Amino acid sequence: MAKKIYERPVIKKISGGVPGKFNIPKRNYIDEIDGHSVQELMDEYGSPVYVVSEKTIVETYRKAHQAFATRYPKVQFAWSYKTNYLDAVCKVYHREGSWAEVVSGFEFDKALNNGVPGSHIIFNGPGKSEEDLKKAIRHKALIHVDHFDELYLIMKIAAQSDVKPRLAIRINMDTGIYPRWDRFGFNYENGEAWNAINRILLSDKLELAGLHTHIGTYIMTANAYGVAASKLANLAVRIEKKFNHVIKYIDMGGGFASQNTLKGAYLPGRDTTPSFDEFAEAISNAIINSDIKPANLPVLFLETGRALIDDAGYLLGKVLANKRLADGRRSTILNIGLNLLFTSLWYQHDIYPGKETSFHTENTVLYGPLCMNIDIIRESIEFPLMNPGDPVVIKRIGAYNMTQWLQFIDLRPKVIMIDTEKKVHIIRENETNATFQSIERVPEYLR
Repeated sequence: MAKKIYERPVIKKISGGVPGKFNIPKRNYIDEIDGHSVQELMDEYGSPVYVVSEKTIVETYRKAHQAFATRYPKVQFAWSYKTNYLDAVCKVYHREGSWAEVVSGFEFDKALNNGVPGSHIIFNGPGKSEEDLKKAIRHKALIHVDHFDELYLIMKIAAQSDVKPRLAIRINMDTGIYPRWDRFGFNYENGEAWNAINRILLSDKLELAGLHTHIGTYIMTANAYGVAASKLANLAVRIEKKFNHVIKYIDMGGGFASQNTLKGAYLPGRDTTPSFDEFAEAISNAIINSDIKPANLPVLFLETGRALIDDAGYLLGKVLANKRLADGRRSTILNIGLNLLFTSLWYQHDIYPGKETSFHTENTVLYGPLCMNIDIIRESIEFPLMNPGDPVVIKRIGAYNMTQWLQFIDLRPKVIMIDTEKKVHIIRENETNATFQSIERVPEYLR
């Protein structure tokens, strides 16, 4: 008989799960989404597969809109295309009344193709090309100027155009948030923003329509938005006093946190994230209580993306293998990697078995299938032992994962949407080798 390989003993805490109402461990799993079996969805549409819940999109959007509309008389949402620019997703938001907020010529064209009038498109971002700007001016979009070089370029275009550009300036400021986002826009404290405002209003070729800020991302305190709104309101008052010019809108941008949990956070996001009501209270109070005349209250624009879409997204996959690491920890390899779940770099995503499993769990590392050491979906999670082929569900992945995904090592899978009538639709086909053969070219000498 061959001698067995020695494995050092490891002591591990056994967890029986979270007690339920009658002190019986509650089994944590997700085996259906909007009335559809997780396993059946994967059987029909493949694994991995992204799932978008239209029901959740609509419910979340209406909840957010109500929070602001009940506190402020003039509110307009603009869907953030960079957060999730799949046409079907964008059209749901537009159907609900949302405008479009874009940051590139590519996204601008998508918004036009989705039926959004140019006058209902907000064009943000520091990288607008001259052709992008000409197109935006021609379509009467709202252009949010990011820096002086862009402003001077717009002035040059305006001098040769019959259409007066509709502008706002993006303003960065100290709201008590660290790190401060001063890369984008004109600074409030050093007078740069006021300088840009004066230059626009002294030109008879330009229209200053609004003021815009975006103080950061995943902001966990509503008070910072109150500070930002107060500063924009003060600028609006100064503009009216000096130029007798009334600002049409104040755009507070986005950055509202979703209920995902950031890496390193002590408490879960669902317990610490401000509600839409808290954000709305801070912003509306600041504007209404400012010195802006009641007759001149500006429209309040919101560009929130993450907080509106995260909960509506799921990523379904399966277990490929289990193995013990050298230090004795258990690891499980999934067919979902960083290429499909980019946000796992900064979130501790909620991950569940896709079917009923054992009560007993063990601290586990969840890896993706990619050939790189950083392909880690969760560094540590209490997870039951699952067998190869067993389904897995990752929640709250609707924001950024379908725009920041990578075609690395493997092809990107289908995206499906479950509508409010519980019907399933493919809203993006999976990639195949033919997808890339159609856009690649091989020089004749290599054939």
